[in-house]
Amino acid sequence: MHFTLKQLQVFLAVASHENVSHAADQLAMSQSAASTALKLLEQRFDVQLFDRIGKRLQLNAQGAALRPRAAALISQAEELENGLIQHDEIGALKVGATLTIGNYLAVGIMADFMRDHKQARVELTVENTAAIAAKVRNFELDIGLVEGELQETELEVSYWRDDELSVFCAPNHPLAQHATLSEADLLAAQWIVREQGSGTRQAFDRAMTGILSNLQLRLELQHTEGIKRAVEAGLGIGCLSKITLQDAFKRGTLVPLNVPQRSWTRKFYFILHRQKFLGTGVRSWIAHCQNA
Repeated sequence: MHFTLKQLQVFLAVASHENVSHAADQLAMSQSAASTALKLLEQRFDVQLFDRIGKRLQLNAQGAALRPRAAALISQAEELENGLIQHDEIGALKVGATLTIGNYLAVGIMADFMRDHKQARVELTVENTAAIAAKVRNFELDIGLVEGELQETELEVSYWRDDELSVFCAPNHPLAQHATLSEADLLAAQWIVREQGSGTRQAFDRAMTGILSNLQLRLELQHTEGIKRAVEAGLGIGCLSKITLQDAFKRGTLVPLNVPQRSWTRKFYFILHRQKFLGTGVRSWIAHCQNA
């Protein structure tokens, strides 16, 4: 074999950071050692994997073609190493989740997972759907749990479970007294919604097909708790997953609004890179999610 796993690790780290120094820091190497490893890999196969733009290294077409295969090989090597060291115990697992899933579902799943795999280390990243997809695409995460629909050739998207959105307001809001909301009510209301790129916003926009461009979107916020607080303060009405609203509905600080003429159902998904090796940890995590 005319390359080493360390050379591939350096290549992947540089591809992620677009900077040799940052890649070296990630791998606990000196910058010169990382530069040498990358140079030897390119020289051995007479190939250039990056375009040099000042101090930044931008992955070129040849590098982009190598990246998923190199990541799959490193993933398998890490799985083998974990098995040899820990006798089939699961080592580190990097999970990404969107805000609704990460803040209201993933922590409970992680607790069950770690009870079953006491030596496991789980790193949970919580961001919106677009950000989680990008990290899975770049092999920064082993698996993503998302609430937005994706169509990307590099990613494998599979169904996990159903979810439902709910329109809501403060108990003293004028619409709280309405048995159902009409289209006119929806158009007259001030809305507080999630930001573009989030799965919740994607589902909201789809539910409002036909009238979306005429809605009064007063605020766009990145966090569900911020939206709930703004609605409680009377700034408008909101739309979030029912999962995030159950406690507030029980307390009476927020109340659900009935909008039967619109569809509020959606799905949660697993996302994986198509070239990602599915080790024991990922397979076990998926099983815990399905049993949750």
